[in-house]
Amino acid sequence: MAHFAKVKDGKVLKVIVADQEFVDNYIDHVPGTWIQTSYNTRGGIHYQEDRVTPSSDQSKALRYNYASIDGWYDYEADAFYEVQPYPSWTLSTSTYLWESPIERPNDGNEYLWNEETQQWELIE
Repeated sequence: MAHFAKVKDGKVLKVIVADQEFVDNYIDHVPGTWIQTSYNTRGGIHYQEDRVTPSSDQSKALRYNYASIDGWYDYEADAFYEVQPYPSWTLSTSTYLWESPIERPNDGNEYLWNEETQQWELIE
């Protein structure tokens, strides 16, 4: 079984789990195209089932990221990416992940982005 995203005009409408044969033979009256996506791919890297350890077989890394409903598919780059979380964030074309203007602190604490102050705020 594999994951497939229904894409119309670059927008992800639906994501299903199915065999390739089902997708190839499915009579679908909803406009769009079914495109395979990888549940374990993020930022162009395929991970093992724990979704933490990179896989030794990176040929499984499909289309940069797992497709998300209401997310986007860039036909030219062959990449799925999520909806922009904040107006100040930019899309990395090397990972197709959104990046904040200031790097998130990596000190073991939890943070939330504050768009108004353009800062990461510690969750207490």
